[in-house]
Amino acid sequence: MDDEGSQPRRDRGPVARQVPPFDPELAAALAAAGPAARGPVTPAGLAAAQRRDATARPRPTLGELRADGRFEVTELRAPAGPDGTEVALVVARPAGAAGPLPVLYYLHGGGMIMGNAWSVLPRLLREWALPLHLAVVSVEYRLAPGARYLQPVEDCYAGLVGVTGRAAALGLDPGRVVLGGKSAGGGLAAALALLTRDRGGPAPIGQLLLSPMLDDRDNTFSGRQLAGLDTWDRTSNATAWQALLGERYGAAGLSPYAAAARATDLSGLPPAYVEVGSAETFRDEGVAYADAIWRAGGEAELHVWPGAFHGFDTLAPRAALSRDAREARTRWLRRILAR
Repeated sequence: MDDEGSQPRRDRGPVARQVPPFDPELAAALAAAGPAARGPVTPAGLAAAQRRDATARPRPTLGELRADGRFEVTELRAPAGPDGTEVALVVARPAGAAGPLPVLYYLHGGGMIMGNAWSVLPRLLREWALPLHLAVVSVEYRLAPGARYLQPVEDCYAGLVGVTGRAAALGLDPGRVVLGGKSAGGGLAAALALLTRDRGGPAPIGQLLLSPMLDDRDNTFSGRQLAGLDTWDRTSNATAWQALLGERYGAAGLSPYAAAARATDLSGLPPAYVEVGSAETFRDEGVAYADAIWRAGGEAELHVWPGAFHGFDTLAPRAALSRDAREARTRWLRRILAR
């Protein structure tokens, strides 16, 4: 940022990086948030970052999620591995809603190293469950570095199988499931769409990919361009991928179920909504993923929000650009659910 904290650095000598300007409202919110909003996560600081995140994103209780009776909220568990491991799921729906309801199967963000299934629910219920008359299932997949290669997406797959298998008892429509997620959750949603296609598992009708974390190779132009400027830059990204992949990080032949950008066949996938900001690390991999879906004959709706950094709508929820982004997501969801 410059001395006033309003724009990225642009003209600092003959070799200065040229970077997209931040939207003015978003830039002001980022400046107000202070240096902590852009502090990179490093391997040495990972444990401390996880502790800070747990404090910043406390888990609301089931009573708090029920919001004085407006929502019905249930916790479930589904087997996630031969060792008896289970994945926790939180199922929430408008109270008294006649089913079966369509489902937003949501995977939280946090770089696959942070976050939880509960803290994202109040926003999802407010923005989508009530106006669209749908249920939200949030997944507590295991986090790296405790969970490694393919465990998080396998947790998400196990949860999807478990929920759709109990759809009748839960009042859910297994034929109208949309996979969704933000950041790491967006990457997991994309990988899950590939995995369930290849295994012949439950067939989602859409995938909502918000600033998705898709590529472990860390070689995009936007990653280099926004280094040190975005709220999630290539240093944090490398730390997260290394925590998940270990020695497989950046290696040839990595499974697309770990990093969806590695997929060579994007045919037969459900319609995708792909959203990135013009001033975020994941810009180029998100645009490339939408283009690859088109090239495979698939359907994708791509939004590149001008001047938006990673997580812009969380940091500045009242900004005009954030409101536009939420409205565009809701319109797409409404169209997909109406098909």
